[in-house]
Amino acid sequence: HVQLVESGGGAVQTGGSLRLSCTARGYTLSRYCMGWFRQAPGQEREGVASLDIDGRTQYADSVKGRFTISRDNANNTLYLQMDNLKPEDTAMYTCAGDQGHCMTAIQAPGAPDEYQYWGQGTQVTVS
Repeated sequence: HVQLVESGGGAVQTGGSLRLSCTARGYTLSRYCMGWFRQAPGQEREGVASLDIDGRTQYADSVKGRFTISRDNANNTLYLQMDNLKPEDTAMYTCAGDQGHCMTAIQAPGAPDEYQYWGQGTQVTVS
């Protein structure tokens, strides 16, 4: 049974930082393409960052230079370090896993369709 559990969301002021965590249960996270997505009310889900099996990363233009995706293989956990947060970063953030290598650019509209496993999400609010 595959499960992804996010934590670390919360409310911060503009310019603040948060680190989101996504712990994988039931599979080895390092063997999957992993991504972070977000969805604000009334908007489409969008890709934020991805981390491939070989360590390659991709970022949405809107978060480049501010967000960092990483993983801790020993703890089977994916992270998203978010710095210099802006009000437009407010959204529900969800981690997702895709068996094999990342095949779709994280900013592509169809990126979410590639991922088979999804967490429940953690809310980030920036004011």
